[in-house]
Amino acid sequence: MTASQTGTKIEGLSQIGQIAINVKDPARATAFYRDKLGMKLLFAAGPMSFFDCSGVRLMLSPPSDARFDHPSSLIYFKVPDIQAQYAAMQAAGVQFEDKPHIVAPMPTYDLWMTHFHDTEGNLLVLMCETPK
Repeated sequence: MTASQTGTKIEGLSQIGQIAINVKDPARATAFYRDKLGMKLLFAAGPMSFFDCSGVRLMLSPPSDARFDHPSSLIYFKVPDIQAQYAAMQAAGVQFEDKPHIVAPMPTYDLWMTHFHDTEGNLLVLMCETPK
């Protein structure tokens, strides 16, 4: 029986609690996210490490099953100044696929993005909404 059949209203999903990123080398990945991306390490448990992204927990973990052994979905990290973040991450040794560029000029801001990979082959993105 579905929720609509029972008359129960389902609330829409609105908050992400945790995102899992597959890693092959947990120590290497933890060092990258902590030292090169400057993310706050919350704790480690066995081969898993957990970081805080302004209230969303990011879990780095080896895949628990062969069907999960693939790079993650794209994660877009919102930053206040994409040029400064790009420069700082480049100085830390992060390799980018492209330079920060405008992907969508909006009426009140320009949406900027740039793409990079972590040490495990996952594609990640910096994004910034720059007011006009």
